[in-house]
Parts: sequence; C-alpha cells; structure tokens
Amino acid sequence: VHWCDSEFQDILSLWNLAITESISKNCLGWASRDTSSVLLSYKINRRDTGPDKVSLTITYCGICYADVAWANNIPRNTIYPGHEIVGIVKEVGSNVHRFKVGDHVGVGPYVNSCKTCEHCKIQEEVHCDVETTHTFYPNDEDGTITRGGYSSYIVVQEGYVFKIPDNYLLISVAPLLCAGISVYAPMMHHKMNEPGKSLGVIGLGNVIVKIMAWYFYSHLIWLIVSYVSLHSLARSLDFIIDTASRDHPYDPYMALLKPSGVFVLVGFPSEVKFNPMSLLAGTFFPLFSFSPKT
Repeated sequence: VHWCDSEFQDILSLWNLAITESISKNCLGWASRDTSSVLLSYKINRRDTGPDKVSLTITYCGICYADVAWANNIPRNTIYPGHEIVGIVKEVGSNVHRFKVGDHVGVGPYVNSCKTCEHCKIQEEVHCDVETTHTFYPNDEDGTITRGGYSSYIVVQEGYVFKIPDNYLLISVAPLLCAGISVYAPMMHHKMNEPGKSLGVIGLGNVIVKIMAWYFYSHLIWLIVSYVSLHSLARSLDFIIDTASRDHPYDPYMALLKPSGVFVLVGFPSEVKFNPMSLLAGTFFPLFSFSPKT
C-alpha cells in the first residue's frame, strides 16, 4: 500500500484524535446500537460543566416504556436511554445558585428548550414552540446527541434539574420523574382529588397504584374487568386515566364517564379509535336534545 504525504497526515490526525477522545471519555454509559434492545457499556464524552449547568453523579435511573420502545425502534443510531434520573450534585457552574455540591437532585424526560417562547416563560417547557430537547437521542444546543441516564453521570441545564429532599429515598424517587408525574399532573390539572369524585384507571403500574390509592381510597375503580361487566358502570365515573400502551378499544370505556367527564390518555398506543358519538353524547350540548343549558 502506498500513501501520499497528505493521506498519511490525514490518517495520523485521525489516530491522534482517537487517542485524545479515548483519554477524555470518562463517563460510562449503556447503549443500544440496534433493534435488539440489548444494552452494552461504552465510554462516552460528557460536556464540561458550563456556567449555567449542573453535573450530577447518577445513583439510580428508572426503566420506562419509552426507554424500551426507542431502543427497539430506532436502528440507525446508538441510543443511550434513561430519563428518570436521580443522583448527587458533584459540580455546579459559576451562575448556578439553586444547587450546591452534595445536593440530592433529579432529571426527567427533558433537558432543554428555547426558554423564550410563551410556553417556556410560564414554565411549560414541554410545550416549547421551538423545540423541547429530550434527555436522550435528539440534538442538544451544541449539536451533539443527548445521552440519557443509563450512565455514570450527566451534565444538565440548571432549569431542568429538580431538588429532592434529603430524607427521600433516591431509589424511590426515580419513577416519579416520568411515570409518576404523567399521572399526578393531569390529576391536579383536572382537580381529580376533590372529595366525592370517582376515578377509573385503565392499565396497572406500581407508581400509579400508590398515587391513586393515596388520593381516592374507596372511589377508585380498576377497569380490568371484562367489557360485559363494564356495562354496570355506565355513566358512573368522573374521570378515567388510561395508562395502557397496547392498542385497545375506547368506546366501552368512554361510556363509563358521566356527562362532561374527563378521559386522560397517558399511555402510548399505536393508534386511538373511537366513535364520535362517544364524545358528543357526553358534552353539555348533545345532539338532538334540549335542556335549560341550551
């Protein structure tokens, strides 16, 4: 094999770069490189702790449906999953004042947004008009692919890090950062915790069971019975939270809601199909009917 000087210099530069990167890769991460979902360990580079960033040692990271689904279905890139992250602050940037070294903290499914749109300004960054950066896979502000919590540490913008009280068990907090908040947020938004309200839940999960049982006691119904027996519950529920990610029919469940009841979807099925009458029949102004409200 004969190389000219320019080719040799290119190869030498690549070799030196590989050596430099190998030395600087001080973070251990677990990644999926194909649709087998098998996670293998790799050494990766984490960015420096900039002025407005927090670096935390990861102690625990939950396993969410999204972690498995993304690892299964994105064959063209290496995926470092994990977005229910808890750990201990090991370094803070010069402009960070909300956290200090040693604090217990958590990081959820998002690590950045534009910070200037109307939603970001009212702390609804998840609805960012420009782009919300997920904890793993999308491009971050510096153009790199984000890598998630199945790793030894992570560096995150201060605004996307959450303080965890010191007396909380970190291992118990991790699932709250996605699975827990996905249920808790709509509960609070729709005031589902008001006395006397009844709630139905489709699907089961340990976190959901605990949250629902805490708020609803005897007013909680698990909708895991046969469709035939659901008929006895018709128009009896104020709320339904659907956590199931498999495809399933919706009309039998929507018939269980009282008029103007609330159906919240937090699962991730491949499609949602229902008869429009399932919605219209439960509104204040159903078709072909008149009432004092009309």
